Amino acid sequence: MASRVRRGVGRLARMPGKHRIIVAKPGLDGHDRGVKVIARSLRDAGFEVIYTGLHQTPEQIAETTIQEDADAVGLSCHSGAHMTLFPKVVTLLRDKGAGDVVVFGGGIIPKDDIPKLQEAGIEKIFTPGASTGEIVDWLNERLSDHLPDHRAS
Repeated sequence: MASRVRRGVGRLARMPGKHRIIVAKPGLDGHDRGVKVIARSLRDAGFEVIYTGLHQTPEQIAETTIQEDADAVGLSCHSGAHMTLFPKVVTLLRDKGAGDVVVFGGGIIPKDDIPKLQEAGIEKIFTPGASTGEIVDWLNERLSDHLPDHRAS
């Protein structure tokens, strides 16, 4: 019940016609230049972006995603903890009734880890060299069937 109330409050503040994206840095990773570039690029492409800052726990990220009624959450990790932190965010979102939120990630992630992360519910992983345009295009396509106000009905 409390989760639905928080999601309702998030809807009240939604910018009409825009998809809301949470961008987060889980864990102890202190490198945030790249995620700030991504956040700016998404904002410039017309998304409403909320950057949570450094050193967020999976619980904080999931709670923010739900409170802000986000359509997607992008996770960035350069510390090597992606195999623990990314799936934990997905699990928490599902457990809290927000399994419809699109989860994607990026950072220094070995190719061998990508299929395992996708099996855990992280839909797309962007590795170094991915352009901001590629990320924007993927999100536009992935969210094309989600109206920004899809939870309002």
